[in-house]
Amino acid sequence: MEKALFAGGCFWCMVEPFEDQDGILSVTSGYTGGHVEDPTYEQVKSQTTGHTEAVEIVFDPEKMSFEELVEIYWNQTDPTDAMGQFMDRGDSYRPVIFYLNEKQKQIAESSKLKLEQSGRYSEPIVTKIQKAEIFYRAEEEHQEFYKKNPRRYKQEKMERFDWQEAKKESGSNK
Repeated sequence: MEKALFAGGCFWCMVEPFEDQDGILSVTSGYTGGHVEDPTYEQVKSQTTGHTEAVEIVFDPEKMSFEELVEIYWNQTDPTDAMGQFMDRGDSYRPVIFYLNEKQKQIAESSKLKLEQSGRYSEPIVTKIQKAEIFYRAEEEHQEFYKKNPRRYKQEKMERFDWQEAKKESGSNK
């Protein structure tokens, strides 16, 4: 088994797209990259801990490759927005592909370059690719949020979609 660590806005919306894939054993919501040990949701939300909301994915590389996970990731985020994702604003919502080894780093950088060269976006791709730091599991109420709070999750997902569509209409994306 291997792990992957991605940040792309509120972790509530980052679980379902990965969890439903063959070869995924678990997707855990949590926090990484900050200076406070074992932070709470309220602390991270305050934008004072330096943490980013992220998901840790445990996967079987025989069934799902890291390359495939990165492709799923690009389709869940706005890689042109460094200071948040969709309606989630601030450093704790920034887009980051965290790598756990050199192979993951090379795959992420190659995929990012391919996306930059694709012409899919008219703005620069600003998603960071950086070495993974300690990952802290979020409180239980944040795990599998889409299953526990389907109405609120559906609203969050719709707001993300509306944000994307508005950005496209404004000409920010191709």
